[in-house]
Amino acid sequence: MNAFDPLQILQVLDKHKVRFVVIGGIAGRLWGSTTVTNDLDICYARDRQNLEALATALRELKVKLRGADRDLQFIADARTLKMGDCFTFTTIAGNLECLGTPVGSGGYEALARTATRMDVGGVTILVASIEDLIQMKRAAGRPKDLIEVEVLAAVREELEGR
Repeated sequence: MNAFDPLQILQVLDKHKVRFVVIGGIAGRLWGSTTVTNDLDICYARDRQNLEALATALRELKVKLRGADRDLQFIADARTLKMGDCFTFTTIAGNLECLGTPVGSGGYEALARTATRMDVGGVTILVASIEDLIQMKRAAGRPKDLIEVEVLAAVREELEGR
């Protein structure tokens, strides 16, 4: 397992002009959640041009399917990405989850509309709104997600109070 370096992943995605919104734990952290995560979750645009850009970035990150047989080859190309929606990878910079249509969301276009641009280590990224994060966590419904709903609601209250 490689050391988790989400900034390196973001830099590669940015370099290849991938259109994506950061979701999940890293997005929560960027808003102020204290919950620790060991992967970067993104929602990516599913048009042909973006699938090509994402595939190029994934090849540079030397992705392998997480939790799959070590010998199983993953072909990082637009066709493969088009045929799926949710991919969990290990990369040279740690774990990456790529979701086309995260549960509880309308996908990239809907998330991008309400996302906030943030500078992270010199890379400008779109980060899902707290409302969208809460909605996705509620829809996922796992115990850890429901705990994070409470954390994010508290973060939202604190931000609104400023």
